[in-house]
Amino acid sequence: MPFLRHFFFYNLFIFFIQKDSIFAVMEKFEVHILGCGSALPTTRHFATSQVVNIREKLFMIDCGEGAQMQLRKSKLKFTRLNHIFISHLHGDHCFGLMGLISTFGMLGRTATLYIHCHAELERLLTPQLDFFCKGMSYKVVFQTFDPGKAEIIYDDRSLTIETIPLRHRIPTCGFLFSEKQIPAHIRRDMIDFYEIPVYELNRIKNGADYTLPDGKIVPNNKLTIPSALPRRYAYCSDTIYLPHIIEQIYGVDLLFHEATFAQSEQARAKETFHTTASQAGEIARTAKVKQLLIGHFSARYEDESILLQEASDIFPNTLLARETLKISIESIKP
Repeated sequence: MPFLRHFFFYNLFIFFIQKDSIFAVMEKFEVHILGCGSALPTTRHFATSQVVNIREKLFMIDCGEGAQMQLRKSKLKFTRLNHIFISHLHGDHCFGLMGLISTFGMLGRTATLYIHCHAELERLLTPQLDFFCKGMSYKVVFQTFDPGKAEIIYDDRSLTIETIPLRHRIPTCGFLFSEKQIPAHIRRDMIDFYEIPVYELNRIKNGADYTLPDGKIVPNNKLTIPSALPRRYAYCSDTIYLPHIIEQIYGVDLLFHEATFAQSEQARAKETFHTTASQAGEIARTAKVKQLLIGHFSARYEDESILLQEASDIFPNTLLARETLKISIESIKP
């Protein structure tokens, strides 16, 4: 009986050691487009807003007017949204905040909502919260950052989020979502073959070799299978054409870059500190990203296919943002 009990718990432990690595390959990393329009409202597009779903944790990027309606249309659970990141203080990127905060209160939310933003937004919203949302069942906490500095503003066991300084008419930054590398997969057959004790498995998962009783060293690559490569997503809006961001976003799996204007409006783009579709394609090509997603379309375009064509001419693997679009970033084995 003691042998059977030991055998049972040993196998149970092995299962949980392997489970994290095996299932991490299949964990979600999705980008949901809630709105992809620009400052002037249209019947075709909602104002800018996205939700990034990483392992069922929801992170909102910008919160333009109507974001909460689009959140419902996308069938994303309000209760899993605990962090909102605001790129800059133009209305099409933040006018939806007060409505969303109020709705959360009416739904009886109790979890703290963290808003990552410029210090000025806290100063602007605090009086409105005091007036409209007095007595809410949850707290709103502002975590401010300097948009002119690249820094990590969120960090947990599986993810970091850092700011990408951009250049617009007012202080603006983008956001870089970076998965952390997960430990390697344990090779059960080799663990059994070398009769490696359970207490060594965590060390081996994290890269250690194993020394046998006779002094022979078994290299880690014999005992493990490399885990999937960590995934990265970069959000860059609003900004003028800014090649110096390339170093920070180099090689990301997915880049969202504003493409407000066609190349024929390059002068207008420069005047308003926006980017053309061709320029977005050039950033993607030079940064060697895997896929480009363009959005933040000017209201002047009834059909954005011209923007898609111009970006695709430079960077073929380009997608056109649209409301309720969901993009899954797949894990890649090394």
